[in-house]
Amino acid sequence: MDIDLEKLRGWIGRTETAADTAVPAPLRGLSAALDRDDAPQPGDAIPPCWHWLYFLPAARQSAIGPDGHAERGGFLPPVPLPRRMFAGSRIEFRAALRAGQALVRTSRIDDVRCKQGRSGPLVFVNARHEISAGGEPAVVEHQDIVYREAPQPGEPAPAGLPAPADAQWSRRIEPDPVLLFRYSALTFNGHRIHYDRPYATGVEGYPGLVVHGPLIATLLLDLLRREQPSAQVARFSFRAMQPLFDTAPFEVCGRPEGERSVKLWARTPDGRLAMEADAALG
Repeated sequence: MDIDLEKLRGWIGRTETAADTAVPAPLRGLSAALDRDDAPQPGDAIPPCWHWLYFLPAARQSAIGPDGHAERGGFLPPVPLPRRMFAGSRIEFRAALRAGQALVRTSRIDDVRCKQGRSGPLVFVNARHEISAGGEPAVVEHQDIVYREAPQPGEPAPAGLPAPADAQWSRRIEPDPVLLFRYSALTFNGHRIHYDRPYATGVEGYPGLVVHGPLIATLLLDLLRREQPSAQVARFSFRAMQPLFDTAPFEVCGRPEGERSVKLWARTPDGRLAMEADAALG
């Protein structure tokens, strides 16, 4: 497929601003989905990366594309490749967001680039989001979104890298369709690969429902929170390496690296690295 990179790079510099309120209901929902009973109450600090519960996309039903996402060409460029994935993020937590606060998010497209992958072209879009509370920046996030071709019939999945074998902490996760549906609902994510099995397997060629990248990242941070409840995360970065599916349990793992750094990762059922992450503690 021909990619008109010059046209797509015309989106660089595009901005949008949105306002929201950190209402408690989705905090209770995510707490329940993570099997917790300590949802933040009004005035409490919101755990890191729970800001993904706010500023949700709200495209009109008539403007939804065949994959369940909004039709392309709004804030994000109209990349003509069928598969879209949240590939990673680098986040700085400058101040705690608190339940009940009024929030403002300013977003900007920082870069659009293309490279040739093993199975065809890949287009990477980098978006910067800054969330402010009370007029002061609280969260700054650089998101990497990748678009790629669908695999050819019979094309083998990449072998991937082995996951580290020296976890100090680990937790088994059952990614059943109910968990994936609840997270899709909490984030108003209509992407059909997370809840529509015939679409995920028959159209996009996956072996099952795909576990959301942000959900995996949230589970990694939740592991840190379970093991070090008083830890304050100052920076967090993650990179998706290999998708996870609802066909088998996976593990979230971690280990401290010194007093103020934690290495986290998700391990596939066959011991491969699904996501790697680093957390810097304040």
